[in-house]
Amino acid sequence: MNKRIAIIGASQGIGAALVAQFAAISNVEVFAFSRNLDKMLMQFTQKNVHSFALDISSNVKNQIHSLGLKPSFDILINNAGLLINKPFEALSQEDFQESYQVNVIGVMQTTQAFLPLLSSNAHIVNISSMGGFQGSLKFPGLAAYSTSKAALCAFTELFAEEYKNTDLRMNCLCLGAVQTQMLSAAFPGFTAPTTAEHMAEFIADFSMHAGAFMNGKIIPVSTSNP
Repeated sequence: MNKRIAIIGASQGIGAALVAQFAAISNVEVFAFSRNLDKMLMQFTQKNVHSFALDISSNVKNQIHSLGLKPSFDILINNAGLLINKPFEALSQEDFQESYQVNVIGVMQTTQAFLPLLSSNAHIVNISSMGGFQGSLKFPGLAAYSTSKAALCAFTELFAEEYKNTDLRMNCLCLGAVQTQMLSAAFPGFTAPTTAEHMAEFIADFSMHAGAFMNGKIIPVSTSNP
């Protein structure tokens, strides 16, 4: 039976690289979700990739329910993210709301909507940041982003505790510097030591295998933290 993998935030960067990584594996079906459906339809031409429009900034559960997805999914990767780089005093109410909606609330709502669609032993992987990892180096301008990613780490631990008597597993990867559009926006001129494609290889392998060995873990994944 084919493994069915859902990737949220799949139109660019690590998400797009994950789609390509999983699509190359035999007996895998990839379900790619992003608000940029046209872009996905153009770049994902593999027969085992299915693309869907999803904007996790609002009405997430209703959107997912309206897609008519059928059970069951073996892996859910919550990869969508929003980075706002502004001095703390310049952050607006809208900046905080957007950051938390996309980076935390949208992830929780997506997970809620997928619960009845998941296999009994599904592995949910949340993509956080070293900026949200306790004790890591922090950077000015990322107050909304890093605190929302820290909240995603807390959600991972709370979900694992609440569902510990089931076979569902949730873990969180806190990524360091990866060469993506998001990194370039936050750190202009900085070149990361890791490409999106290289990181996608690691995330794909982790998603496929780590659920059997760990649950509720917050894992730093970084060779450099700019």
